[in-house]
Amino acid sequence: MALPKRIWPLAAVLLGFLVALPALADEPGEFDFYVLSLSWSPTYCKQEGDGANPHQCNVRDPFRFVVHGLWPQYERGYPQSCSGPRRIEKRIAVGMEDIMPSHGLVFHQWRKHGTCSGLSPDDYFALTRQAYEKVTIPGAFSRLDKRGKASPETVEKAFRLANPGLNDDAMAVTCSNGEFDEIRICLTKDLQFRACRNVDRSGCRAGSLAIPAPTR
Repeated sequence: MALPKRIWPLAAVLLGFLVALPALADEPGEFDFYVLSLSWSPTYCKQEGDGANPHQCNVRDPFRFVVHGLWPQYERGYPQSCSGPRRIEKRIAVGMEDIMPSHGLVFHQWRKHGTCSGLSPDDYFALTRQAYEKVTIPGAFSRLDKRGKASPETVEKAFRLANPGLNDDAMAVTCSNGEFDEIRICLTKDLQFRACRNVDRSGCRAGSLAIPAPTR
């Protein structure tokens, strides 16, 4: 139904006021589940080359899967950069070096994702470690010593077989430049595997991916 012409000016003012209102900020702790993102370190080191983090790539014992992050998620979308302390103590990054070798990554993950968890920095990164330790890495990735190939479905199957209760609709493989990048696994707030169809649907659609091998 059309508005009478005499109230058009008032409607325009009200519309302008509503448009000018700031978006509601994401509230810490208000989310539905977590995504644990595990990056295949050899892909990062290969693609970044001389620009790669030396603490991750120029090491005697090469990293394989490392934690990219533990991300609070909505059923659609995700919160980010919530209110709360932005800085964390360096000792936290030092304590995560075995699974998150970049201090810069630790600090960034806290600012963007950890602040939305509703947890303290210590508790958030303790939970991140628990999530990492919950996932069993398939033996093929633990033994890989030369460049290989696999489809995203094959990677997911390997993780499914190694982790009872983890289904195909609870994870997604990501890729970049035709190479295996990450496996993203969905977890409840108490770290149980759970379905996440939007995350699953966002996975890599390539038929085959190269899987770089760790290099010394």
